[in-house]
Amino acid sequence: MKSKAGLNRESLIWLLLRQTSNVIVGLIEDEMRLSGKVSYTRATILFLVKAAGNRATPAEISRWIIREPHTISAILNRMQEDGLVRKVKDLERKNWVRIELTDKGEEALRQAMDIEIIGTIISSLSDEEQDILLSYLNKLRTKSFEEYRASRRKTTLPIGFIDSPIPQS
Repeated sequence: MKSKAGLNRESLIWLLLRQTSNVIVGLIEDEMRLSGKVSYTRATILFLVKAAGNRATPAEISRWIIREPHTISAILNRMQEDGLVRKVKDLERKNWVRIELTDKGEEALRQAMDIEIIGTIISSLSDEEQDILLSYLNKLRTKSFEEYRASRRKTTLPIGFIDSPIPQS
């Protein structure tokens, strides 16, 4: 089936997902900036550290958000300078560091998770539609990570990360 623009169904779905994601992220970034919250990237890192039980390594964070290790290292250094995270030597692997949230990081994450625009957008769907969308997105995400691991590199995700987008704390 082709759309009016000549796109097949898969391409149209991808285009709509990408456009929707880009617009929502832009709206989130605007809201976070205007309200003085941490940046979207920092909030994502705080979320992942929390989801990993404050035991994430910089290399793992880099793989989870598919960014270059040196980029994540620079962001983590600035986050540590700002008091959001701390780097702790791994007692089992002496040459590794683990990232932990500070109290300030926990508070920044709590504030970052309170984004009004998300509720405004998601509330356009009924509860049933939200459940269906969540199911479909989890299915697409799982398949995406399977394909990513198979085609590019091994990716290690926190336990339960694929099954649940919510930190298990």
